[in-house]
Amino acid sequence: MALFNDLAPDPAPSRRGRGWLGWGLLGFALAALIIIAMLPAPYVIERPGPVFDTLGDVEIDGEDVPMIQIPVEETYPTQGSLDMLTVNVSGSPSRPPSWFDIATAYVDPSKAILPMDLVYPPGTSLEDSNEQGRIDMENSQKEAIAAALTHLDYDFPSTLTVLDTATDSPADGVLEADDIITTVNGETPADVTELRALIAENGLDSAARVGIIRDGQAQTLSITPVMSDEAEPQPVVGIIVGSDFEFPFTVTIQLENVGGPSAGMMFALGIIDKLTEGPLTGGENIAGTGTITSTGEVGPIGGIVQKMWGAENAGADWFLAPSANCGEVDGHVPADLRVFSVETLDDALTALEAISSGEGLDELPTCSAP
Repeated sequence: MALFNDLAPDPAPSRRGRGWLGWGLLGFALAALIIIAMLPAPYVIERPGPVFDTLGDVEIDGEDVPMIQIPVEETYPTQGSLDMLTVNVSGSPSRPPSWFDIATAYVDPSKAILPMDLVYPPGTSLEDSNEQGRIDMENSQKEAIAAALTHLDYDFPSTLTVLDTATDSPADGVLEADDIITTVNGETPADVTELRALIAENGLDSAARVGIIRDGQAQTLSITPVMSDEAEPQPVVGIIVGSDFEFPFTVTIQLENVGGPSAGMMFALGIIDKLTEGPLTGGENIAGTGTITSTGEVGPIGGIVQKMWGAENAGADWFLAPSANCGEVDGHVPADLRVFSVETLDDALTALEAISSGEGLDELPTCSAP
């Protein structure tokens, strides 16, 4: 019986072999997962960016200077803050984020994941995107000044000038640099924002009649829009246009390394606050976002959820959101932020009056679902 026991097979080596095999397969799977996680993903990540108080100072060439300067007109003391928000985009066609970055952003409510092609359409470089953002910011500042001064009953003339046309676009070879755009389908756009709206309203099925002045001569051209390949597609004709206003006095907005049109409303509110006696905010910390036309219409922007998180992180208690963005706002408001919906500059000023006085807040429109 003892001999039989000595010759019987020992099952332990088989179990040990299977154990090493299991650990080996697990190690291989982990290594493969790490490799996949580090591979580039065809997405970008939006997250809250820097916050700037339009009533405060910014750093320019190492010195703190007022963001809004009005040197020749009487200005008045302000209180509180009127914060404009930004969004940082992580990733570009040359430096895409990894799948690990995408996975961590997915579980962060302050971040958004967007397809790369929506932010950087094919053929668009990071430099192209930055240049377009610079032009949009420049036009936004001009339209904000125009909206503020229009609200304060100043009169001034304006012009829309073609700066460039996109290659192979509907406007290529039809419009030229320095053409002054006067009408679209008989309507006179007050600024770049209204020009875009008129082109979008025309649609894709027929040519838009674009009135211009070229070399002092008036003429009307026919241009059929196409759908843009931007994050929010709309009919376009492929032109870069600059707004020019002959303001009655100089208003300067200084802000470096920030692009896009979404700060227009907050710029306009900051200008009005400085040019009117008594603080608009009542000392409250108020943030907001939205494009602005020279006539005071507030338009939608991108990245509003990230901007709300940026506002809360900066200590704002109140947020002014374009009504056209309410579908994105509802259900995504940070816990300590109260959001009001605005369609015009007058709506925004009404909200500031209610916030400042503490009266009528419950009557203000919000983005909550009915």
